[in-house]
Amino acid sequence: MAKKTASKSKTAGKKARTATKTGARKGAAAKPARKAAAGKSARPRRPSGPIWQWSAVATAAAIRSGAISAVETVEAHLERMRAVNPKLNAVVVDLSEEALKAAHAADKQRAKGAALGLLHGVPITIKENVDYEGRPNFNGVPANKGLIAPSDAPVVRNLKKAGAIVIGLTNTPEFSFRGFTDNPLHGLTLNPWDPDITCGGSSGGAGSAVAAGIGTIAHGNDIGGSLRWPAHCNGVATIKPTQGRIPAFNASATAERPMLAHLMSAQGPLARHVADVRLALEAMSQRDPRDPWWVPAPLVGEMPKRPIKVALAKIPDDMDVDPSVAAALRQAADHLERSGYRVSEVEVPDIDGVWQTWCDIITNETVVMQEAGMLKVTSEDFHKAWGGMKAKANVLDLKGWMQATAARNGHIRAWQLFFEDYPVVLAPTTVKPTPGPREDAVSAERVREIFWGEIRFISAINVLGLPGAVVPVALHDGKPIGVQLIAGRYREDLALDAAAAIEKRAGVLAHRLWERMG
Repeated sequence: MAKKTASKSKTAGKKARTATKTGARKGAAAKPARKAAAGKSARPRRPSGPIWQWSAVATAAAIRSGAISAVETVEAHLERMRAVNPKLNAVVVDLSEEALKAAHAADKQRAKGAALGLLHGVPITIKENVDYEGRPNFNGVPANKGLIAPSDAPVVRNLKKAGAIVIGLTNTPEFSFRGFTDNPLHGLTLNPWDPDITCGGSSGGAGSAVAAGIGTIAHGNDIGGSLRWPAHCNGVATIKPTQGRIPAFNASATAERPMLAHLMSAQGPLARHVADVRLALEAMSQRDPRDPWWVPAPLVGEMPKRPIKVALAKIPDDMDVDPSVAAALRQAADHLERSGYRVSEVEVPDIDGVWQTWCDIITNETVVMQEAGMLKVTSEDFHKAWGGMKAKANVLDLKGWMQATAARNGHIRAWQLFFEDYPVVLAPTTVKPTPGPREDAVSAERVREIFWGEIRFISAINVLGLPGAVVPVALHDGKPIGVQLIAGRYREDLALDAAAAIEKRAGVLAHRLWERMG
């Protein structure tokens, strides 16, 4: 490409000199020729392909340069939503009218030469479990119709400040407490790859929507895997940030969240490209005084000594690993090796104990603070799913609770010391093929199998408060498989760098999905 460009420049230079000499002899104007050439080179270029298929990075650049308007961009995504969402049921609140008004305002702002945010004019979706001003925060529960948001949640406010345009709100299970997205209010959300497998949860609507091309970025949140599990199921990328990275607060809530639930939960983005996840993370991470746990940590830290050592996590003997998952992990490790990383299979610090600490803390806290109220207003499916999770937890008295929270500190310390030697951990999202869309409502035993036997490496990370990225690696029987990259506190950059290295070689799986969808 460099040689061709140089050749074209020489040719253009000869033509310009010839035109100047001819003009001097015949009185022809040489200046217009130069202006035309300059105008041609400065003309904004649109990315190739349908607008709704563009990445968030490409979309933001095209709008900023004037290659496309925000209105045209939003209209394309709304058309895509109308085409595919009736089958998927991923977006459950259509904000088309509001989005088009915002798009017109965005174009006027650009025309005036005003400062533009990172996501100016970029269409996104928001999960329907955070406050969206003037609307009920249903969180999958019909009884929550009276919880009208008086203001936008911090993550929504930050995305809007960055110029993003919300085109819809996405589905979530009741109280966002299941790993499968279904509820009595909006119904079941389907996976765009295959209706016979789950889209995951609790950010299942978000994952399904962005994979199918509805919005360039989908907001979600994660207290036990609710960003990373849907990313795996739908073949997209995500980052569960370190707790405190992205501010969180719902003014519609009737009470403050208990401490450990807040410390183990994180807001975050899902997107088809790792670069889009990184861009959204920056926009979401701005300060909001309503969250006392927000931390002004830099998004990029000191680079570890190269080659960066990656620990391929040894999987406990009691986890039955499907051959397709083992192959995907080996493939991801190979991609990292070929990108300059040094990968070694290593046992990570007490993943079993970490998971049990997560299960004990979140379950006992929920029993004391929320269980009675939740069971009064939820479905039988919710009761089955919650009962299965509860059955795996140890019942804690006050002393036991204090010991569990103290154990959490020890687990975090052990992992932080581990990262001194291995700055990144490569681990599975699940060790089994993606299950059916309502499989957690089968029995309490099936719930235990899923959370303990299959996605142990996802939920365990929440109690540590560590950042974890997921990136798709391969398809098996036409269904996506993703892997998880875990890094030290506030080192989302290291997790995303590794995810990007894998994506560069594995490709963006959504392109194959769209070929299938037509």
